[in-house]
Amino acid sequence: MSKLKLFLRGFAFIAIVLTIFPYIPLNTWVVRVFDFPHLQLTVLTVSAFLTYFFRFEIKNRIDQAFIISLLICITVQFQKIYTYTPLAAYEIHEGSKNAKTSISIYAANVLQKNKKKNLLIKDAVDKEADVLLFTETDQTWIIKLNEHFSNTYKFKVEVPLDNTYGMLLYSKFELLNPKVKYIVEDTIPSIHTKLVLPSKDTIQVFAIHPAPPTPQHNPSSVDRDAEMMKIALMTRESEYPVIVMGDFNDVAWSETTKLFQRVSGLLDSRKGRGLYNTYNAKSYLMRWPLDHVFSSAAFRVKDIQVGDDIGSDHFPFFTEFTYEPRLSSEQELPKASAQEIKNAKSQIKEENS
Repeated sequence: MSKLKLFLRGFAFIAIVLTIFPYIPLNTWVVRVFDFPHLQLTVLTVSAFLTYFFRFEIKNRIDQAFIISLLICITVQFQKIYTYTPLAAYEIHEGSKNAKTSISIYAANVLQKNKKKNLLIKDAVDKEADVLLFTETDQTWIIKLNEHFSNTYKFKVEVPLDNTYGMLLYSKFELLNPKVKYIVEDTIPSIHTKLVLPSKDTIQVFAIHPAPPTPQHNPSSVDRDAEMMKIALMTRESEYPVIVMGDFNDVAWSETTKLFQRVSGLLDSRKGRGLYNTYNAKSYLMRWPLDHVFSSAAFRVKDIQVGDDIGSDHFPFFTEFTYEPRLSSEQELPKASAQEIKNAKSQIKEENS
Protein backbone atom coordinates (compact mmCIF):
# COMPACT_ATOMS: atom_id res chain seq x y z
CA MET A 1 0.00 0.00 0.00
CA SER A 2 1.36 3.43 -0.97
CA LYS A 3 2.23 6.08 1.60
CA LEU A 4 -0.40 8.37 0.04
CA LYS A 5 -3.09 5.74 0.54
CA LEU A 6 -2.05 5.27 4.16
CA PHE A 7 -2.14 9.04 4.68
CA LEU A 8 -5.61 9.37 3.13
CA ARG A 9 -6.99 6.55 5.26
CA GLY A 10 -5.45 8.11 8.35
CA PHE A 11 -6.94 11.48 7.43
CA ALA A 12 -10.36 9.88 6.91
CA PHE A 13 -10.11 7.94 10.16
CA ILE A 14 -9.38 11.13 12.14
CA ALA A 15 -12.36 12.89 10.55
CA ILE A 16 -14.66 9.98 11.43
CA VAL A 17 -13.42 9.72 15.02
CA LEU A 18 -13.77 13.47 15.64
CA THR A 19 -17.32 13.38 14.28
CA ILE A 20 -18.25 10.59 16.69
CA PHE A 21 -16.44 12.09 19.70
CA PRO A 22 -19.13 14.58 20.84
CA TYR A 23 -21.67 11.74 21.03
CA ILE A 24 -19.65 9.77 23.57
CA PRO A 25 -21.68 9.92 26.84
CA LEU A 26 -18.83 11.24 28.99
CA ASN A 27 -18.66 14.64 30.68
CA THR A 28 -14.90 15.00 30.60
CA TRP A 29 -13.55 18.11 28.86
CA VAL A 30 -11.53 15.94 26.47
CA VAL A 31 -14.82 14.82 24.90
CA ARG A 32 -17.02 17.87 25.43
CA VAL A 33 -14.53 20.27 23.82
CA PHE A 34 -15.28 18.65 20.46
CA ASP A 35 -18.84 20.03 20.60
CA PHE A 36 -17.36 23.44 19.81
CA PRO A 37 -15.50 23.34 16.46
CA HIS A 38 -18.41 21.80 14.56
CA LEU A 39 -18.06 23.93 11.44
CA GLN A 40 -14.34 23.24 11.36
CA LEU A 41 -14.93 19.48 11.76
CA THR A 42 -17.41 19.61 8.88
CA VAL A 43 -14.80 21.22 6.63
CA LEU A 44 -12.29 18.59 7.76
CA THR A 45 -14.69 15.75 6.98
CA VAL A 46 -15.60 17.10 3.53
CA SER A 47 -11.89 17.57 2.79
CA ALA A 48 -11.19 13.98 3.85
CA PHE A 49 -14.02 12.74 1.59
CA LEU A 50 -12.82 14.68 -1.45
CA THR A 51 -9.13 13.86 -1.06
CA TYR A 52 -9.86 10.15 -0.59
CA PHE A 53 -10.79 9.96 -4.27
CA PHE A 54 -7.11 10.37 -5.18
CA ARG A 55 -6.66 6.67 -4.37
CA PHE A 56 -10.22 5.38 -4.19
CA GLU A 57 -10.65 1.85 -5.57
CA ILE A 58 -14.29 1.09 -6.22
CA LYS A 59 -13.87 -2.66 -5.67
CA ASN A 60 -11.87 -2.28 -2.47
CA ARG A 61 -14.16 -3.00 0.50
CA ILE A 62 -12.05 -0.93 2.91
CA ASP A 63 -12.26 2.05 0.55
CA GLN A 64 -16.00 1.53 0.26
CA ALA A 65 -16.33 1.48 4.08
CA PHE A 66 -14.33 4.69 4.43
CA ILE A 67 -16.33 6.54 1.76
CA ILE A 68 -19.69 5.43 3.21
CA SER A 69 -18.57 6.35 6.73
CA LEU A 70 -17.42 9.79 5.58
CA LEU A 71 -20.72 10.38 3.78
CA ILE A 72 -22.63 9.52 6.96
CA CYS A 73 -20.39 11.87 8.96
CA ILE A 74 -20.93 14.69 6.46
CA THR A 75 -24.69 14.18 6.67
CA VAL A 76 -24.62 14.30 10.47
CA GLN A 77 -22.39 17.38 10.46
CA PHE A 78 -24.45 19.25 7.86
CA GLN A 79 -27.68 18.48 9.69
CA LYS A 80 -26.43 20.55 12.62
CA ILE A 81 -25.13 23.40 10.48
CA TYR A 82 -28.24 23.52 8.27
CA THR A 83 -30.37 24.81 11.14
CA TYR A 84 -28.20 27.95 11.29
CA THR A 85 -28.22 28.75 7.59
CA PRO A 86 -30.71 30.89 5.63
CA LEU A 87 -31.93 27.63 4.05
CA ALA A 88 -33.66 26.68 7.32
CA ALA A 89 -36.85 28.18 8.71
CA TYR A 90 -36.68 30.83 11.43
CA GLU A 91 -37.25 29.45 14.90
CA ILE A 92 -38.17 32.98 16.01
CA HIS A 93 -40.19 34.86 13.41
CA GLU A 94 -39.51 38.40 12.25
CA GLY A 95 -41.08 41.06 14.44
CA SER A 96 -44.18 42.82 13.15
CA LYS A 97 -43.61 46.32 11.77
CA ASN A 98 -46.47 47.66 13.86
CA ALA A 99 -45.28 46.09 17.14
CA LYS A 100 -45.47 48.71 19.90
CA THR A 101 -43.06 47.20 22.43
CA SER A 102 -39.47 46.12 21.94
CA ILE A 103 -36.40 45.32 24.01
CA SER A 104 -32.78 45.32 22.81
CA ILE A 105 -29.98 43.42 24.56
CA TYR A 106 -26.23 43.80 24.30
CA ALA A 107 -24.28 40.94 25.91
CA ALA A 108 -20.47 40.94 26.04
CA ASN A 109 -17.78 38.93 27.73
CA VAL A 110 -15.30 41.75 28.30
CA LEU A 111 -12.24 39.58 29.12
CA GLN A 112 -11.23 40.57 32.63
CA LYS A 113 -7.60 41.36 31.70
CA ASN A 114 -8.63 43.41 28.64
CA LYS A 115 -7.00 46.85 28.75
CA LYS A 116 -8.90 48.26 25.76
CA LYS A 117 -11.96 49.25 27.77
CA ASN A 118 -12.82 52.19 25.52
CA LEU A 119 -13.42 49.82 22.58
CA LEU A 120 -16.18 48.08 24.52
CA ILE A 121 -17.66 51.36 25.72
CA LYS A 122 -17.78 52.78 22.18
CA ASP A 123 -19.43 49.68 20.74
CA ALA A 124 -22.01 49.49 23.55
CA VAL A 125 -22.81 53.20 23.21
CA ASP A 126 -23.23 52.82 19.44
CA LYS A 127 -25.69 49.94 19.85
CA GLU A 128 -27.87 51.93 22.33
CA ALA A 129 -29.36 48.74 23.77
CA ASP A 130 -32.02 48.80 26.49
CA VAL A 131 -30.20 46.14 28.50
CA LEU A 132 -26.45 45.62 28.83
CA LEU A 133 -24.89 42.47 30.24
CA PHE A 134 -21.16 42.36 30.86
CA THR A 135 -19.39 39.23 32.11
CA GLU A 136 -15.84 38.82 33.50
CA THR A 137 -16.17 42.19 35.25
CA ASP A 138 -13.97 42.84 38.26
CA GLN A 139 -14.09 46.01 40.37
CA THR A 140 -11.83 47.90 37.93
CA TRP A 141 -14.20 47.16 35.07
CA ILE A 142 -17.27 48.14 37.08
CA ILE A 143 -15.78 51.50 38.10
CA LYS A 144 -14.91 52.27 34.46
CA LEU A 145 -18.28 51.19 33.07
CA ASN A 146 -20.22 53.09 35.73
CA GLU A 147 -18.49 56.27 34.62
CA HIS A 148 -20.10 55.92 31.21
CA PHE A 149 -23.39 54.11 31.77
CA SER A 150 -24.75 54.92 35.24
CA ASN A 151 -26.54 58.08 34.09
CA THR A 152 -28.24 56.41 31.12
CA TYR A 153 -29.08 53.12 32.77
CA LYS A 154 -30.98 53.82 36.00
CA PHE A 155 -31.18 50.18 37.07
CA LYS A 156 -28.23 47.88 37.60
CA VAL A 157 -26.94 44.78 39.35
CA GLU A 158 -23.22 44.63 40.14
CA VAL A 159 -21.29 41.48 40.97
CA PRO A 160 -17.57 42.37 40.92
CA LEU A 161 -15.33 39.30 41.14
CA ASP A 162 -11.66 38.67 40.47
CA ASN A 163 -12.14 35.08 39.28
CA THR A 164 -13.37 35.97 35.71
CA TYR A 165 -16.99 35.30 36.71
CA GLY A 166 -18.01 38.81 37.72
CA MET A 167 -21.20 40.20 36.16
CA LEU A 168 -22.74 43.61 35.57
CA LEU A 169 -26.30 44.12 34.35
CA TYR A 170 -27.58 47.56 33.29
CA SER A 171 -31.17 48.31 32.30
CA LYS A 172 -33.08 51.35 31.11
CA PHE A 173 -36.23 49.52 32.19
CA GLU A 174 -37.23 48.94 35.80
CA LEU A 175 -35.86 45.83 37.47
CA LEU A 176 -38.08 44.19 40.08
CA ASN A 177 -36.61 42.19 42.96
CA PRO A 178 -33.21 41.57 41.35
CA LYS A 179 -31.17 38.83 43.03
CA VAL A 180 -27.70 37.40 42.66
CA LYS A 181 -27.71 33.64 43.09
CA TYR A 182 -25.03 30.98 43.17
CA ILE A 183 -27.06 28.01 42.00
CA VAL A 184 -24.23 25.54 41.34
CA GLU A 185 -20.90 26.89 42.57
CA ASP A 186 -20.41 29.46 45.33
CA THR A 187 -17.91 31.34 43.13
CA ILE A 188 -20.03 31.58 39.98
CA PRO A 189 -23.03 33.94 40.14
CA SER A 190 -26.13 34.35 38.03
CA ILE A 191 -28.54 37.29 38.03
CA HIS A 192 -32.27 36.67 38.37
CA THR A 193 -34.64 39.60 37.98
CA LYS A 194 -38.00 40.62 36.67
CA LEU A 195 -38.04 43.49 34.19
CA VAL A 196 -40.89 45.87 33.37
CA LEU A 197 -41.24 46.66 29.66
CA PRO A 198 -42.46 50.08 28.43
CA SER A 199 -45.86 48.45 27.86
CA LYS A 200 -45.93 47.73 31.64
CA ASP A 201 -45.71 44.00 30.95
CA THR A 202 -43.38 42.06 33.24
CA ILE A 203 -40.84 39.53 32.00
CA GLN A 204 -38.33 37.28 33.76
CA VAL A 205 -34.61 37.67 32.97
CA PHE A 206 -31.80 35.26 33.81
CA ALA A 207 -28.18 36.24 33.17
CA ILE A 208 -25.73 33.35 33.40
CA HIS A 209 -22.06 32.52 32.84
CA PRO A 210 -21.51 28.85 33.73
CA ALA A 211 -18.01 27.45 33.93
CA PRO A 212 -16.68 25.66 30.85
CA PRO A 213 -15.29 22.13 30.87
CA THR A 214 -11.55 22.87 30.96
CA PRO A 215 -8.62 21.23 32.74
CA GLN A 216 -7.80 24.55 34.45
CA HIS A 217 -11.19 25.05 36.13
CA ASN A 218 -13.33 21.94 35.94
CA PRO A 219 -12.31 18.89 33.91
CA SER A 220 -15.94 17.90 33.34
CA SER A 221 -19.02 19.68 31.99
CA VAL A 222 -21.17 18.60 34.96
CA ASP A 223 -21.38 22.02 36.64
CA ARG A 224 -22.07 23.89 33.40
CA ASP A 225 -24.75 21.42 32.35
CA ALA A 226 -26.36 21.48 35.81
CA GLU A 227 -26.61 25.28 35.82
CA MET A 228 -28.20 25.29 32.39
CA MET A 229 -30.71 22.62 33.42
CA LYS A 230 -31.61 24.46 36.64
CA ILE A 231 -32.32 27.61 34.62
CA ALA A 232 -34.34 25.56 32.14
CA LEU A 233 -36.54 24.18 34.94
CA MET A 234 -36.94 27.67 36.46
CA THR A 235 -38.07 28.89 33.05
CA ARG A 236 -40.70 26.16 32.87
CA GLU A 237 -42.09 27.31 36.21
CA SER A 238 -42.07 31.04 35.40
CA GLU A 239 -45.42 32.77 35.12
CA TYR A 240 -43.79 35.43 32.94
CA PRO A 241 -42.15 35.30 29.50
CA VAL A 242 -38.42 34.62 29.90
CA ILE A 243 -35.16 35.83 28.41
CA VAL A 244 -31.94 33.97 29.26
CA MET A 245 -28.69 35.65 28.22
CA GLY A 246 -24.97 35.35 28.73
CA ASP A 247 -21.81 33.49 27.91
CA PHE A 248 -23.02 29.89 28.13
CA ASN A 249 -19.58 28.39 27.43
CA ASP A 250 -21.49 26.03 25.17
CA VAL A 251 -22.35 26.06 21.49
CA ALA A 252 -25.88 26.30 20.16
CA TRP A 253 -25.86 22.82 18.58
CA SER A 254 -24.56 20.77 21.52
CA GLU A 255 -26.74 18.09 23.05
CA THR A 256 -26.75 20.08 26.32
CA THR A 257 -28.02 23.28 24.71
CA LYS A 258 -30.60 21.36 22.69
CA LEU A 259 -31.88 19.76 25.91
CA PHE A 260 -31.86 23.19 27.57
CA GLN A 261 -34.08 24.50 24.78
CA ARG A 262 -36.45 21.54 24.84
CA VAL A 263 -36.95 21.67 28.62
CA SER A 264 -37.16 25.47 28.91
CA GLY A 265 -39.23 25.96 25.77
CA LEU A 266 -37.01 28.89 24.83
CA LEU A 267 -36.22 29.80 21.24
CA ASP A 268 -32.94 30.55 19.45
CA SER A 269 -32.86 33.70 17.31
CA ARG A 270 -29.88 32.36 15.32
CA LYS A 271 -31.79 29.50 13.71
CA GLY A 272 -32.51 30.28 10.08
CA ARG A 273 -30.36 33.43 10.23
CA GLY A 274 -26.74 32.41 10.73
CA LEU A 275 -24.09 31.25 13.17
CA TYR A 276 -23.19 34.73 14.51
CA ASN A 277 -19.95 33.41 16.00
CA THR A 278 -18.84 35.29 19.11
CA TYR A 279 -15.73 33.29 20.13
CA ASN A 280 -12.76 33.24 19.49
CA ALA A 281 -12.39 36.86 18.38
CA LYS A 282 -8.61 36.39 18.28
CA SER A 283 -8.75 33.56 15.72
CA TYR A 284 -10.16 33.65 12.20
CA LEU A 285 -10.33 29.87 11.89
CA MET A 286 -11.54 28.67 15.30
CA ARG A 287 -14.79 30.52 15.94
CA TRP A 288 -18.20 29.39 17.19
CA PRO A 289 -21.26 30.81 18.99
CA LEU A 290 -20.76 30.78 22.78
CA ASP A 291 -22.79 33.86 23.75
CA HIS A 292 -26.56 33.48 23.59
CA VAL A 293 -29.86 35.23 24.10
CA PHE A 294 -32.74 32.74 24.27
CA SER A 295 -36.33 33.91 24.57
CA SER A 296 -39.88 32.75 25.12
CA ALA A 297 -42.31 32.54 22.22
CA ALA A 298 -43.79 35.92 23.23
CA PHE A 299 -40.80 37.61 21.54
CA ARG A 300 -39.92 38.08 17.87
CA VAL A 301 -36.69 39.17 16.27
CA LYS A 302 -36.27 42.73 15.05
CA ASP A 303 -32.48 42.70 14.70
CA ILE A 304 -29.51 40.48 15.47
CA GLN A 305 -25.83 41.38 15.13
CA VAL A 306 -22.34 40.49 16.27
CA GLY A 307 -20.60 43.56 17.69
CA ASP A 308 -17.20 45.00 16.84
CA ASP A 309 -13.79 44.00 18.16
CA ILE A 310 -13.67 45.14 21.80
CA GLY A 311 -10.23 43.78 22.67
CA SER A 312 -11.77 40.67 24.23
CA ASP A 313 -11.61 37.06 23.07
CA HIS A 314 -15.39 37.38 22.56
CA PHE A 315 -17.36 39.56 20.20
CA PRO A 316 -20.47 41.18 21.74
CA PHE A 317 -23.88 39.78 20.79
CA PHE A 318 -26.74 42.21 20.08
CA THR A 319 -30.39 41.18 19.78
CA GLU A 320 -33.51 43.29 19.51
CA PHE A 321 -36.90 41.70 20.10
CA THR A 322 -40.45 42.88 19.64
CA TYR A 323 -42.85 41.78 22.35
CA GLU A 324 -45.90 40.15 20.73
CA PRO A 325 -47.42 37.63 23.16
CA ARG A 326 -50.66 37.35 21.16
CA LEU A 327 -48.69 35.57 18.41
CA SER A 328 -46.86 33.16 20.74
CA SER A 329 -48.70 30.07 19.53
CA GLU A 330 -47.25 30.50 16.04
CA GLN A 331 -43.72 29.65 17.19
CA GLU A 332 -43.94 27.64 20.38
CA LEU A 333 -41.69 24.59 20.65
CA PRO A 334 -43.28 21.17 21.18
CA LYS A 335 -43.65 20.29 24.85
CA ALA A 336 -40.68 18.54 26.40
CA SER A 337 -41.18 14.83 26.90
CA ALA A 338 -41.15 13.20 30.31
CA GLN A 339 -37.82 11.58 29.39
CA GLU A 340 -36.27 14.94 28.48
CA ILE A 341 -37.31 16.43 31.81
CA LYS A 342 -35.95 13.36 33.57
CA ASN A 343 -32.64 13.78 31.70
CA ALA A 344 -32.42 17.41 32.80
CA LYS A 345 -33.03 16.50 36.43
CA SER A 346 -30.45 13.70 36.15
CA GLN A 347 -27.81 16.21 35.07
CA ILE A 348 -28.61 18.31 38.14
CA LYS A 349 -28.37 15.26 40.41
CA GLU A 350 -25.02 14.37 38.86
CA GLU A 351 -23.65 17.76 39.94
CA ASN A 352 -24.92 17.21 43.48
CA SER A 353 -23.45 13.73 43.77
